[in-house]
Formats: sequence, C-alpha cells, structure tokens
Amino acid sequence: MPRIPVVDQEQCISCEVCTQICPEVFRMNGDHDHGHDHAHGERKSYVYNPIGAPESKIEEAMDNCPAACIYWQE
Repeated sequence: MPRIPVVDQEQCISCEVCTQICPEVFRMNGDHDHGHDHAHGERKSYVYNPIGAPESKIEEAMDNCPAACIYWQE
C-alpha cells in the first residue's frame, strides 16, 4: 500500500516549492478553485493526488520544503 503525503496547513509558508518539484501531487489552494479569492499569504499547499508521483519525487519535495511541513501519514 503506498504511503500518503500530508501537508501541515498551519506550518505551510506558501513558498510553492512542493508544487514546483512535484505538481503531480501538490497544489496551492486557490489554483483550481475559482470561487474563492486567496491572498498570496493565505494560499497553502495541499495534496490533491497522493499517488500521482513516485515516493522518491514526493520525498524530494519533502526534503526541499523550508517549513518541513510535509510528512507521511501514519
């Protein structure tokens, strides 16, 4: 069973590193949500497709996250 990545929304600093490294798994809220207006500081990363990339690519996003807010669900 594949591991599921999770983003801690309270720790996310909206840097978008994860979405740049692994756009198959991560998005910023508001990117595809035309019904809401989000100021840049309020946009947070989230996992929209947890099995969209190999674990090694997801771990690269985790390792490069300056807030260290992405982890594997227990």
